[in-house]
Amino acid sequence: MEDASREYGQQNFSLPHDVILLPSGGVFYKSKKKSVKVGYLTAADENLLMSNQDDIITALVRNKLYEPDLKPNELLQGDLEAILIFLRNTAFSSDYKITAIDPKTGEQFSTEISLEELNIKKTEVQPNSEGHFEVSLPKCGATVRLKLLSLGDIKEVDEMAKKYPAGMIAPKVTWTLQKQIVSVNGDSDRGVVNKFIEQMPIADSKFIKNFLFDNEPRLDLVKSIIAPSGMKVDVAISFGAEFFRVFF
Repeated sequence: MEDASREYGQQNFSLPHDVILLPSGGVFYKSKKKSVKVGYLTAADENLLMSNQDDIITALVRNKLYEPDLKPNELLQGDLEAILIFLRNTAFSSDYKITAIDPKTGEQFSTEISLEELNIKKTEVQPNSEGHFEVSLPKCGATVRLKLLSLGDIKEVDEMAKKYPAGMIAPKVTWTLQKQIVSVNGDSDRGVVNKFIEQMPIADSKFIKNFLFDNEPRLDLVKSIIAPSGMKVDVAISFGAEFFRVFF
């Protein structure tokens, strides 16, 4: 099914679609593609939405991304989220129900926000022509080049963790850093980079995590809502299976 989905989505470029601007502006991709063609969800897609398939999100994007030179696994998280919001808005509704806790009373309440009102998070730091960031680490002082993780990178780390021996802690932080760090002090040799990561202070590891999160162009998924008590509450939009299945 996965192979069929990939072939369907990557070859049927003439099907009804819209053009979606990517939050990243394409600067992190080899193609430098600023926008992508995305198909609309159809009645046939309801079969997927109602199935027990674990990774519905990836399957949907494989079906609906109509681009020959940008594969779903190459997408950055922020661009993927923008595509998912487009699919939901055009197929169902931009209204998104949120459940939160009133900080004053401790009671649960529900409200709705509009997904059409999400803004792109602005970032100050720009990558180089290869889509990499160059930063100096605050603790050890090394200069490192960093890349944002693609959907494929994230899935690969998750799959490695699943196969790790039972009862042992999978080194997901180390694996993630190995994908994020391109070079150390100008040296891109993987042996040098991996040794550096093993000896890296925790403060620098956390700096890299926060830096990349803060500087990935993406939609701002945190919204402020007003609780029944009148107090402001910040809530975040999440992209689990229920993001679509809530309509069934």
